[in-house]
Amino acid sequence: MFKNKTLLITGGTGSFGNAVMKGFLNTDIKEIRIFSRDEKKQDDMRKLYKNEKLKFYIGDVRDLASVKNAMHGIDYIFHAAALKQVPSCEFFPLEAVKTNVIGTDNVITGAIEMGVKKVICLSTDKAAYPINAMGISKAMMEKVFVAKSKTVDSDKTLICGTRYGNVMASRGSVIPLFVEQIKSGQPITVTDPNMTRFLMSLEEAVELVIFAFQHAEAGDIMVQKAPASTIGDLAQALKELFNAKNEIKIIGTRHGEKLYETLLTTEEHIVSEDLGGFFRVPADKRDLNYDKYFVEGNEQLQQNEDYNSHNTERLNIEEIKQKLLSLDYIREEIRNWTKKVSELEEVR
Repeated sequence: MFKNKTLLITGGTGSFGNAVMKGFLNTDIKEIRIFSRDEKKQDDMRKLYKNEKLKFYIGDVRDLASVKNAMHGIDYIFHAAALKQVPSCEFFPLEAVKTNVIGTDNVITGAIEMGVKKVICLSTDKAAYPINAMGISKAMMEKVFVAKSKTVDSDKTLICGTRYGNVMASRGSVIPLFVEQIKSGQPITVTDPNMTRFLMSLEEAVELVIFAFQHAEAGDIMVQKAPASTIGDLAQALKELFNAKNEIKIIGTRHGEKLYETLLTTEEHIVSEDLGGFFRVPADKRDLNYDKYFVEGNEQLQQNEDYNSHNTERLNIEEIKQKLLSLDYIREEIRNWTKKVSELEEVR
């Protein structure tokens, strides 16, 4: 599938970019280009992997010229560059627009002009019924790539996207925060114990992108089904895995947070195709001559519901622990923590 092909990963130094890169590095792929603004992280990756297949490009998706400079000879693009943290986007919403909306348009425009065969844009559950700037900018990102997919022959450049929930233990997520609080003896700060979030590993996020690469049509949004847990149960599961005594402290919902996240809106659920472990949301193919759709309407809205972290499969504490133990990060942290506790007990 990727034999002798060249892949560009925008935001390639992030959690997802690293996971994709590691998944492809030892295959028969010809070249992987890492595109990002962060020269320090690129240098870290260069020194860590020391692989001739890896090529590094400094640039910014906000700058079309720098994006196009990295696209010569590219076959496929995984577009992961984004401002992802809710507080950052909430306080600097125009920055979110510049990166997540205009940056995506630049990537797609460059891809079309440079003859890239496929572009897969990564979105988030926060784009469905968005209430914060990050989600709104990602929702607009989806509108941009769906609209853009209609302007080009998909045999020349196929543009599609994926939407997934919280990636467990990714940078800036709640699991590393809880782990650090456990290790430092601080209270585990839970916003609302009944708040639910989807649980997806980085490997599953990569699996979704590969599935989209293989099966998506132009303008599609591909969604992977995922289990969820309450934040309270997640904190308790981590406590038990680390055999910790930390207090769980309820601090209240923060600015821009939802009680639950949505992967498919009601409107999308109605038109989606169930592919087993995935949903395919096809692009709306209408244009501005939409009277026949507008006049007829759609009665199905009364007969369906969205797909969200409240109504998906709910994991209990033991199941959450097993899911957590599938992460290299958690296993390593537990090993280090157990060793440290043993050494302290020996000193006493």
